[in-house]
Amino acid sequence: MEFKKQQKVDPVNRKAEKQDDIPEYSPMDPPDAYAPPSIEEIPYEALPNFLQNLINEHKTIQMALDEFEGVLGHLQESGFKSDKGVDKSLRKFFNFLDDQIVSHHQKEEKNLFPLLHQRLIEQGEHSSGGGETPITAIDMMEDDHIKLMQLAAVTFNLLGLAVRLPDLRSRAITLDAGLEQGKTLVELLRLHMFREDTLVFPLAVKHLSIKELDEMG
Repeated sequence: MEFKKQQKVDPVNRKAEKQDDIPEYSPMDPPDAYAPPSIEEIPYEALPNFLQNLINEHKTIQMALDEFEGVLGHLQESGFKSDKGVDKSLRKFFNFLDDQIVSHHQKEEKNLFPLLHQRLIEQGEHSSGGGETPITAIDMMEDDHIKLMQLAAVTFNLLGLAVRLPDLRSRAITLDAGLEQGKTLVELLRLHMFREDTLVFPLAVKHLSIKELDEMG
């Protein structure tokens, strides 16, 4: 990734001189978060086993997110009442997060991210980020992992606190905050997996050998 070189021309004429194949975005009309850069799509069947397994785990995580999102919607409509089913569903999701999602992230961080980050730097597919340390797509993915765990902890604590508060107004405020954090968690994790499927994994196929990817598995 390279930032565009600053053009020393009249701003009025810049639009006419820009290359037609480079999209420009207005701050009032940013690109869709689910519209990745132009990277050649690789069919699932053509991916190495290690990347296929990561995608399979994404699908399992997506199903857990769908269920968790349904519980959040139920809580928003009914509030915290004596509902063992809701409590069981919340515990199920956060246990799944501890057991499966954390393990999934560690697998990426330990096996895939370090070598791919190195290759992206070697190939010049990075930005300076305003400093001396090169920044790649891997840095963004690792930042997402941290943010996701922080959001999960905040959501878990707020929802756990809400059910214990005796004051109904305080309970409602805390529950609302927990639901908001939970929804943000769901959307960020979905977007994160989408970016890995459509950006990071194709980059891995482009810059890593089949042997290297097989050894990761």
